[in-house]
Amino acid sequence: MQTGTMRKALGATALGMALATAHTGAMAIEEPTYQVVRRLDGVEVRQYAPYVVAQVRVDGSADEAGRQAFPILAGYIFGKNKGERKLEMTAPVTQAPVPVKMAMTAPVTQTAANGGYIVQFVLPREVTLATAPAPLDPRVELREVPGARVAVIRYSGFWSQSNYEEHLEKLEAALRAAGLAWSGEPVLARYNPPFTPWFLRRNEVWLQLDPGAPGRTGP
Repeated sequence: MQTGTMRKALGATALGMALATAHTGAMAIEEPTYQVVRRLDGVEVRQYAPYVVAQVRVDGSADEAGRQAFPILAGYIFGKNKGERKLEMTAPVTQAPVPVKMAMTAPVTQTAANGGYIVQFVLPREVTLATAPAPLDPRVELREVPGARVAVIRYSGFWSQSNYEEHLEKLEAALRAAGLAWSGEPVLARYNPPFTPWFLRRNEVWLQLDPGAPGRTGP
């Protein structure tokens, strides 16, 4: 098991601000598109469609990574970017550059990387690399995450290292029992602000499966 790879995914304050903003609307929070292609013991195997993210690579511990990355990514999401606003047809016709404000989506993910962590905000489904506004902050990268088959274990409870490690262990054990191989670092995804009761929180650990992993349904 990759014990200690990730301690806490994001600082509680940073994540709370992001997801509290996301939860202010009445509609459900948008997520990347996926289909469940197989269910194991407490684990879903999902086929994700490609999606676009804004990401920041930061050094330091997991806690520090989240605290450093959030204001940078939030700035991009909420207007610190290049864009254009097209007005309705009038006389004269004018066009002026204005910040583009995009909707917040879920989850916020964090993955260990060489020398630090990569923190990502998933952009709305209609946003592509071609249409995403260019960031003003050079630390923000836009990237299309290719479609992939991902094994996911979902759990509630506190955002603790022990809770994370317990469920990563369960996920790995389920994949070994099913004869499924994975690669890369685990991804910790959080969907709720910190004021959500611990028993209602949605947390997930993702492991990307190797190509060719079987997709049949059932145990």
